[in-house]
Amino acid sequence: QAKLVESGGGLVPAGGSLTLNCVGSGIVGTITSMGWYRQVPGKEREMVAVKDINGPTNYRDSVKGRFTISADDRKKTVTLQMNNLQPEDTGVYLCNVESFWSHPLDSVDYDYWGQGTQVTVSS
Repeated sequence: QAKLVESGGGLVPAGGSLTLNCVGSGIVGTITSMGWYRQVPGKEREMVAVKDINGPTNYRDSVKGRFTISADDRKKTVTLQMNNLQPEDTGVYLCNVESFWSHPLDSVDYDYWGQGTQVTVSS
């Protein structure tokens, strides 16, 4: 059974840094993207940073220059280095991996999510 496990969240003061890690297992097919999303109560889940394995890396405007994503599809790991954290960065950070499996007669897209890790930035 596929699983994504995040770690590295915590409580930091404004201006501090955290590194989030995600390790995947049991992922089916070829990985196409790996990324991080953020969930805040009362708001829709929002993209923070996503790395297309054979394409560009996209960041949310508010984190550009402060966050850096690195992804290794062979090791099935994705890391988010977060610097100069601000209170508005607070939320549950979820790891996401997309993959596809193809066969001459069929193809299937997979979308995997971790349980999330809490990041809290105090002012």
